[in-house]
Amino acid sequence: RRAARRLTQKEMTAQLETLFTENSEQKFSTRDIFSALGCSTHPQRVLCCDILEDMVDADVITVKDGLYSLCLKNQVIEGRFVRKPNGHNSVVPDDGGKSILVTERNSAGAMNGDRVRATILARRKKHAREAQVTEVLKRARETFVGRLHVEKNYAFLETAGRIYSNDIFIPKANLKGGVTGDKAVVKIIEWPDGAKNPVGKVIDILGRTGENNTEMHAILAEFNLPYSYPKNVEAAADKLSADITPEEVARREDFRNVTTFTIDPHDAKDFDDAVSIEDIPSGWRLGVHIADVSHYVTDGSPLDREAFKRATSVYLLDRVLPMLPEVSPDDVAVVELSSFQLISMHSSPNVAVVTNVTPN
Repeated sequence: RRAARRLTQKEMTAQLETLFTENSEQKFSTRDIFSALGCSTHPQRVLCCDILEDMVDADVITVKDGLYSLCLKNQVIEGRFVRKPNGHNSVVPDDGGKSILVTERNSAGAMNGDRVRATILARRKKHAREAQVTEVLKRARETFVGRLHVEKNYAFLETAGRIYSNDIFIPKANLKGGVTGDKAVVKIIEWPDGAKNPVGKVIDILGRTGENNTEMHAILAEFNLPYSYPKNVEAAADKLSADITPEEVARREDFRNVTTFTIDPHDAKDFDDAVSIEDIPSGWRLGVHIADVSHYVTDGSPLDREAFKRATSVYLLDRVLPMLPEVSPDDVAVVELSSFQLISMHSSPNVAVVTNVTPN
């Protein structure tokens, strides 16, 4: 009879990995392993034992009472996927352990920031520990910003910096009028199993790539910052009135005859902070005045909900994105010496104790 071909170290390692991963709950004796791999000669059995020892050292398998089994504790991890332009991606375990290398071929289409489940691979000598993504548990984001490249019947979104492994495929019906060179915001609508590219649709065209306004909006969209207001919010802002009723004046303390000056610089976008000083019998009173936006933005209104969502104004190099549309409180609830405005006022009884501010 012709002798069976001798397995190389690489081939035997691959067969051992398959044996343990496909039988993750089973324990094997060396005799069981020799039989499963067909190791009938002494050299083959010696090689097999050497590989088993290496796999134990690499925490791929464990041995107890002479029985080998898959090391499940260290074999499967969950964590955050970190993608890099050079393809040397990694998984940062949820338990705070060291990040583990994930090559591009083992990334399973995971995107930067995704929560993934990964399997630890057998460690190769003189190589970093590696893992293979087996499942994307939760996508970090659904929208992406990039440059459109339009062909006859389809298009692709090329993401900024090309940090994502594959461009986003866009059927022509989902282009929203975009053309090659446009910068667009695209939403992922499908992640087909086994497909090379995710499928998306254009939800907004920001403008031509390279134009200042386009690039500023792209920065905001990339970081999920709002660059426009919903129509219902703009409509609510347009309905605001700067008129102040006599009833509103009557229920407030009047500081119009007190020396008050803004602390905002002359080139500020709005004037909404001021201080006042007055001589009273017990000493000096320092007042701190802040524009009372709450008079115009009522609880639960579209403006209130939008301000809550945004949380703060965003300042870029050449513009400000306020919490509220510019036609609203920035125009009507500012503190200016030349006009009559509504404010929320705090004061301290003595100039020397300006940190002891109490409502007045």
